[in-house]
Amino acid sequence: MAIEKDLLPGGTALLRPPSPPRSHSSSGIEHRFDVSFVAELALREKQVQQNYRPVIAVHKWFARRPGTLFRALLLAEFTTGPLRGEYYRPHALDGVHVADPFMGGGTPLLEANRLGCDVTGWDINPMAWWIVRQEIEHLDLDAYRRAAAEVHDRLEEQVGHLYRTRCEVCGHPAAHVKYFIWVKTKDCRWCGETFDLFPGYLLAENRRHPKNVILCGACGALNEMEDRQVLGDCKECGRPLSLHGPARRNRCACPRCGRENVYPDAAGGPPRHRMVAIEYHCWHCRPRHAGRFFKKPDKEDLARYDAAVAAWKRTEPRFIPDEAIPAGDETARLHRWGYRYYREMFNERQMLGLEAIARAVADTRERRVRDALATNLSDLLRYQNMLCRYDTMALKSLDIFSVHGFPVSLVQCESNILGLRHPATGANIGSGGWSNIVEKFIRAKTYCEQPFEVCYRRGRKFIVPMEGEWIGERRDDHSGTRRRRVDLHCGSSTQAELPAGSLDAVLTDPPYFANVQYAELMDFCYVWLRRLVGHGHPAFAAASTRNPDELTGNATLARGLDHFTAGLSEVFQRMAAALKPASPFVFTYHHNAIEAYFPVAVALLDAGLVCSASLPCPAEMGGSIHINGTDSSVVDTVFVCRTTGTVKRRLLAETPEEIAVLVAHDLELLRQGGVRLTRGDARCVAYGHLIRLAIWRLRHRWDRSVSWSVKLARIGEAVTTLGGFSGVEKHLSEDVLKASRKARLVREERASYFGDADDEVPF
Repeated sequence: MAIEKDLLPGGTALLRPPSPPRSHSSSGIEHRFDVSFVAELALREKQVQQNYRPVIAVHKWFARRPGTLFRALLLAEFTTGPLRGEYYRPHALDGVHVADPFMGGGTPLLEANRLGCDVTGWDINPMAWWIVRQEIEHLDLDAYRRAAAEVHDRLEEQVGHLYRTRCEVCGHPAAHVKYFIWVKTKDCRWCGETFDLFPGYLLAENRRHPKNVILCGACGALNEMEDRQVLGDCKECGRPLSLHGPARRNRCACPRCGRENVYPDAAGGPPRHRMVAIEYHCWHCRPRHAGRFFKKPDKEDLARYDAAVAAWKRTEPRFIPDEAIPAGDETARLHRWGYRYYREMFNERQMLGLEAIARAVADTRERRVRDALATNLSDLLRYQNMLCRYDTMALKSLDIFSVHGFPVSLVQCESNILGLRHPATGANIGSGGWSNIVEKFIRAKTYCEQPFEVCYRRGRKFIVPMEGEWIGERRDDHSGTRRRRVDLHCGSSTQAELPAGSLDAVLTDPPYFANVQYAELMDFCYVWLRRLVGHGHPAFAAASTRNPDELTGNATLARGLDHFTAGLSEVFQRMAAALKPASPFVFTYHHNAIEAYFPVAVALLDAGLVCSASLPCPAEMGGSIHINGTDSSVVDTVFVCRTTGTVKRRLLAETPEEIAVLVAHDLELLRQGGVRLTRGDARCVAYGHLIRLAIWRLRHRWDRSVSWSVKLARIGEAVTTLGGFSGVEKHLSEDVLKASRKARLVREERASYFGDADDEVPF
């Protein structure tokens, strides 16, 4: 990978002096945002987001939007040159004050802080507040490295022997385990026999290993086969091999009596597991070995786990949580499987290691280093639990949050808690260990000190250093200590108090109604972090991150659309009142249902904001586990709103046919940026325009005093009058997803609609 120091694509000089921020004018985001350029940036970033924005590896958060998008929005608003040139230059937007009322993982604030802006953020979830704090807070990296290494050494001394195994190739007695594979077991309700709940017997595909690895359902031996279509018999017991297991659709027949059993059984308590396979790494014979190392657990392996169980029984834990799992939309699945307490989601070996890490962290004296290590432990939890799964294609552990929920599968993966590092190169091997988390954290904080952008030229990838930019509340260098204003609040932005006219911009990614239950998921980490560092932090006073004022729909807590609308409205009004005249209020939004956009429209109208543009930008990967194979869109709408300004006349469509022209134009720009469009993308782009136009129509006759249900109904009526998506879709060609030219995207397009005239209509 090349490092670009002299020129950028097109020959633009890189190290010019940072440009000063400009005042707001009509040449802001609406005119200077480049959809195709930003779409290409966002698509590349979302493929491997930690490579483009390493800072996000500080800790897991959900549905992070592309940092490239928010950098582009800020530069489009506060600089003057073409965005494609300004993007790859370092900037210092000193004196610009940016707020985010729903900071979540902190992406808008991180991008604004990096550009030199003063930032203010709120989040009702204490885990979000903690994560953003850790991302931005200055840290002595050398001190952190030493402390993290000390934790690793203590962990190795106390539990390292529990992650060894005898190599089946060369016989070395202390090869390093990467992963233990476990299967859930059940006692037959009819005869009492304990049996395995195998949904299938394929352990590893022949993609990253020379052969397919098939577990024998009769004797448990591991068989390596060339062809999954021709399995043959087990090499150990001679019985026929199969890819398919007996457990499916929550039913499994007992192999002893043949009678059918139903699972899960909540009354029986949390699931029990049996170790069935090990993937390990042997340094001694690895140079002569092709592929991975797999084995069936032997007596020594089972004895090591028994030793961990015995050691845990002798331990008096100080940091293992004993909190019960509250009822919830997502936690209901855990309850169905018999989990009642968070500690039940871990086996004894995992708890032994996690307790050892927590004690080492607690002994760390320097506060910032201790907090960083505590954050590492919290992030490690998602790999160190008995809900992780083994990816049979990628041959690695899938963390508990690989989907945005609590998936409970029948086969689980336990990772080596220490992690494996190559003795010569220091590179990590495998995933899910302490060394993996520490390496990502060091890279994240190094990026804060030396941020960069990634560009491509003639097919080559270049790292472009952004000299002079940095992330943090302070920086120590040869010129002394430089400081920036960073004001983070753990609380609801419905209570935010800001002076009128104090903000230059609001950039945010608000909650999307009823999509992800952040609090229910983050409690999994919070109950551990609270025990370790919660003393003295008001943010950790509550036993849970759940809050009745959280702006997500939740059936368990009876939070519906009215609650969501009321909260958004209050926040939008407070932010709009704090904005300077004509300053932008910008946010991303995405949902598969048009009704979920209605609260957004209500909140904007209540706040006296008008949408001057709705811009599309990819924000998800189509291959993401939680949306792969669905009709979900990868595209967000970026709503650009102001209290006063102008709108391009050509954007004020009045008929479904005219809206279809706008949709087709946006789709073409996305296609030019490399987006492979789906009908779901077309739908979300159309939703953005429909909501923008509904607000435009209602702005002069909006009544804030009526009930939420009446307001939502009025938005619905306005959208219906505009034709809704069904009306717009009729004017999109049948090959809308395949067309390569704008003219083919719309039936009977009126050429004059995108004419040269581009009058501005004031509001």
